[in-house]
Amino acid sequence: MVDKVRSFLTRNNLLAEQIDEENLLSFFMSEMDRGLAGQDSSLAMIPTYVQEVDHVAAGEKVIVLDAGGTNFRTCLISFDEEGRSVIEDFRKVPMPGVKSEVTKKEFFSILADNVERFVGRADRIGFCFSYAATITEDHDGVPIVFSKEIKAPQVIGQPVARCLLEELVGRGHDVSGMRYSVVNDTVATLLACKAGYGGPSSGSIGFILGTGTNTAYSEDIGAIGKIDTPMKGRMIINVESGNLDLDLGPADRSFFATTKNPGNYHFEKMISGAYIGPFAHHVIRMACDDGVFSPAFVQRFNAIEPLTTTRMSHYLEDCHNQDYDLVRCVGSNEDDALSLWLILRSIVERASKLTAINLSAAVLRTDGGTNPRLPVVINADGTTFYKTAFMYDFTARYLYEFLEKRHGRFTRMIRLDDSPALGAAIAGLSL
Repeated sequence: MVDKVRSFLTRNNLLAEQIDEENLLSFFMSEMDRGLAGQDSSLAMIPTYVQEVDHVAAGEKVIVLDAGGTNFRTCLISFDEEGRSVIEDFRKVPMPGVKSEVTKKEFFSILADNVERFVGRADRIGFCFSYAATITEDHDGVPIVFSKEIKAPQVIGQPVARCLLEELVGRGHDVSGMRYSVVNDTVATLLACKAGYGGPSSGSIGFILGTGTNTAYSEDIGAIGKIDTPMKGRMIINVESGNLDLDLGPADRSFFATTKNPGNYHFEKMISGAYIGPFAHHVIRMACDDGVFSPAFVQRFNAIEPLTTTRMSHYLEDCHNQDYDLVRCVGSNEDDALSLWLILRSIVERASKLTAINLSAAVLRTDGGTNPRLPVVINADGTTFYKTAFMYDFTARYLYEFLEKRHGRFTRMIRLDDSPALGAAIAGLSL
C-alpha cells in the first residue's frame, strides 16, 4: 500500500523530495529581481519607503490604527526604556464596508469617529493597512483592491491617511502637524522584531502564513530600479510572495482551475490556510479516482463537506479520534487509514519546504545571517504556520538543511503577539 501511495504522489509531483530547492530558489529570486526592476514579474515587490530602525524612542506616544480582516482597531502605543510596549485606550469596531457597501465619505467618517479621541494626545500615526495598496513616498497608502469582504469601491485609489486627516479637519481639528506612516501587516510584522527580540541581529524578516501568505524584507535601495528616491541604505520591500507564479504538477494545475482567479496567487494556493484543506480534498478525490482507496472510503468521503485546513490537520494530529470525520471515513480499513495519513502529511511537508524556500530567498536578499551570533530574525505570524500539524517543524528542518547547512545563513524564529499594532507604532515613531 505504501508503494501504491508513493507512486500516486510521485506521478502528481506531490512529494517534497521532488522539489529541486536550488532551482526553485533561483526562480524565486529571479522573479524578485524582475519585480524590483519594474519588469514583468509575478512578484509585485512593493517599495514601502520605510526602513528598519535601530532604536525606538522611549516614552513617545503614537496613534496606532490597525485595519485588518473585518475589524478596525485603534489605540495609543509607547515603549519604555527596555523597549516594552505600553498600549492605552484600545478600541475595536467592525471595518466599514463589512456589513454593507459604504461611500468614501462614510468610510473615512467611521475611521475618524475612532481616531478623533486621540487628537492632541500624539502627533504621529502608524497605520497598519492590511489590504493591497501602493505605498507613496510620503508614507501614505493607496488601496488597489479590497479583499476580505470589504465593500468600499469609492476608496480604491484614495490616499487613506490624507483622506482621514481631511475628515478630521472638516470636524474642526487642527492636524497640520500630524505625520503618518501606512504599512501593510507583513511590513508591520517585520518592524515589530525590534519590540520582540532583544538580542543582536543582522536583519529582520516579516512573514505571515495564515489564511493567506506574504513576506517582507529589507532590500538595498540601489537594487530597486523601478523607483527614484534620495533615500540611502536599505528599504523594506513588501514581496507579495503569495502571487509567485509556480506550477509543480497536474494536481496543482487541476486545483487552480477550481479556484477563484485561477491564474493568480499560485504560491498562496499551495501553502496557505485558505487553500491547503481544499487542495487536500482535491488530491484525495484524485486518489479515489486512481484506485488508492477502497469503495467504502470513496462513498463515505464523497458524503462529507469539503475539507478545511483545520480538519485535515486534525487527522494528522490524532488519526484515531472518532470525533473527526476523516477518521470515520476510513472506518476499520487500515490501508485506507495509512494512505490518507501519508497523502495529507506529504501535502503539509511539501508546503513546508516551499515555505522554507520562500524564507530562504528573503534571508539571502538581506545579506545578513552569516554569523550565527547575529542571526536574521524571522517574525512569523499566522495560525496556519503554528497550528497545522508538522508545518512549523518541517519548515524549521528545511531551513536548517537548506539555508544554514548549504548557504551558511543563520536565523532566529520568533512569534510576537500584536505584531501589526507594534510594527505600525514603530513605523509611526520612526518618522
